[in-house]
Amino acid sequence: MTTTTLAVLVPLLPFLGAAAGLLLGRTAPGFVRPLAVLPTVAALVLAVLVAVRQGGGKAVDAATQLTPTGSVPIELALHLDGFAALTAVLVGVVASCVQIYSTGYLRDDPRYPSYAALVSLFTSAMLLVVYSGDLMVLLVGWEVMGICSYFLVGHYWETPEARAASLKAFLVTKLGDVPFLIGLFALAADAGTFRITGVLGAVTAGGIDHPTLVALLLLAGVAGKSAQFPLHTWLPDAMAGPTPVSALIHAATMVAAGVYFVARLLPVFAASAAAMTVLAVMAALTMVGSALAALAQDDIKRVLAYSTIGQLGYMSGALAVGDRGAAVFHLLSHGAFKALLFLAAGVVIHAAGTNSLAAMSRMSGLARRVPDAYWTMTVALLALAAVPPFAGFFSKEAVLVAAEHTALGDRDVAPAGAGWIVFAAGLLTALLTAAYAARLWLLAFHGKGAEAPDHGRQPVAMNAVLWVLALPSLAFGLAVTSLDDWFDGNALTPTTTTAVLGTGLALAGGLVTYAAWRRAVPRAAHVPIGAVAAHPDAEPAVSEAEAIATHAPAYGSIASAPDPADPGRLLLGPLHRHAATGFHLDAVYTALFVRPVRAAASLVRFLDREVVDTYVRGAGATTGLLGAAVRRAQTGNVQTYLSVLLAGSVVLAVAAVLVAAGA
Repeated sequence: MTTTTLAVLVPLLPFLGAAAGLLLGRTAPGFVRPLAVLPTVAALVLAVLVAVRQGGGKAVDAATQLTPTGSVPIELALHLDGFAALTAVLVGVVASCVQIYSTGYLRDDPRYPSYAALVSLFTSAMLLVVYSGDLMVLLVGWEVMGICSYFLVGHYWETPEARAASLKAFLVTKLGDVPFLIGLFALAADAGTFRITGVLGAVTAGGIDHPTLVALLLLAGVAGKSAQFPLHTWLPDAMAGPTPVSALIHAATMVAAGVYFVARLLPVFAASAAAMTVLAVMAALTMVGSALAALAQDDIKRVLAYSTIGQLGYMSGALAVGDRGAAVFHLLSHGAFKALLFLAAGVVIHAAGTNSLAAMSRMSGLARRVPDAYWTMTVALLALAAVPPFAGFFSKEAVLVAAEHTALGDRDVAPAGAGWIVFAAGLLTALLTAAYAARLWLLAFHGKGAEAPDHGRQPVAMNAVLWVLALPSLAFGLAVTSLDDWFDGNALTPTTTTAVLGTGLALAGGLVTYAAWRRAVPRAAHVPIGAVAAHPDAEPAVSEAEAIATHAPAYGSIASAPDPADPGRLLLGPLHRHAATGFHLDAVYTALFVRPVRAAASLVRFLDREVVDTYVRGAGATTGLLGAAVRRAQTGNVQTYLSVLLAGSVVLAVAAVLVAAGA
């Protein structure tokens, strides 16, 4: 088969698996798991073959026109460069691991067939985005992912948290998609084509008339899909979905799509210095704000969710300084260790019976209960904290090196100011990332108190997947630094300055958190689990037994006492209360948008009920009264009718005489 044929089959196989799974889910349930796993694994194998054949060399392009449009043509086009080939492999690896893991994690879930089919469709849509060479075809995959995320996040629709989270994710991403669609049309109108190669050619030739406007419109969609400030608030709430879904969304699909899109069309954004500066500021705010929020979260999955937002900020920062190689490098390494973190967190939640780090900090022996999750999660957290030689160190340093070169004027793709913004925010975030990674590790696995409950061994499929993902989390960075040809020929090795600063800050963040934890533990020894809340506004969610069954948060009894074992409280001080709520951004949106919309809806309802309905009721009443009056005149007496007729004739005659006399 040709490389083009193989590339077509990569997104097609999961799609066919999804369709077959939906059709056979009820009639032949025994085929559901093979139909979920095998097409995804086959797509992974083909994606690897495509990557080997592409080899990081010249891009492979192929296209066929769908149908004449009369204006800008839409084509089924493939554009396979090194970025696309490697990203497709990442999607295949993570999706395959998620499907295998889900066979054990959701083994007793009656809705598993629809869940597995939606995961396959989700995977197919992301692969379509990765391989597509036409922006409108890319948009199809972009929107299908949004629909799939709505159903997957809301998988546990019995809980109000899942229903609200799925609706929020859908609406916030759609809010960004509206200007995104307008930006695509404006870009195609200027370039005369939706083909990515044609658009990039038009940019090189100076054929884009409004680069700043187009870039800012596209950035709105990217901010929504990739959870960048200020449209990031949906992602932490999306943790109400199953843990494997969180791994898929955070590691390889949905949120990665926006970063990948900007990497594909980076020359469009680089044509506007203002757009690059906006992207840099957005990345900096996203990085620092999410890291602070992660340091204050009690739910282990929300910590990882804010961590994802921060790492996406790093990727956006690399793009803001014009280095898409560093951005895609970090996207790939982050995909490996973040998928591992979420899947390991699922094992930990099952073993502990709760999502709450405060509750876990009062359990001893949890690491012994789940040794596979403990060791693999330790590897992933070290990669997240960018400790050498783990994967996150090399990719994060590549971002800092790119920012350093731009700040010092060694690169002129982006303004020097953007480089300084990303460099400073990246270093501060490195410190905070190590701090919240150490906090999670200490609270989850080194608690003091009663022995952790024994909920039995996890299925082999779940633990095996953890070790598969631990390998790239450990060695991926070392492997990629020798593959410069796959990343535009950019050197991805760290410099002495960034390595010393980044590693030093990471170690400092970890040590300071450890010291704060050591101070906090003695004071927490006498506080029972049920007397601790995530933050002053926390409320109890469900019991531990329900948490195991539904994987929803369980915080124990409601209380106003803060968690004295949490080093995050000591490190953040008065800022902790604000960071725990995501700096009240949801409250701001409620005040600015939700309440005005509800007030407008109430006004419309009032006008409809009191004004429009009043006129309608008045018209009906008037007609009724007129009918009643006419009905009274219908007596059935012929003499009365003749008398009225005579009187009327006399009146008309008198009126006629008066009119004639006046004339």
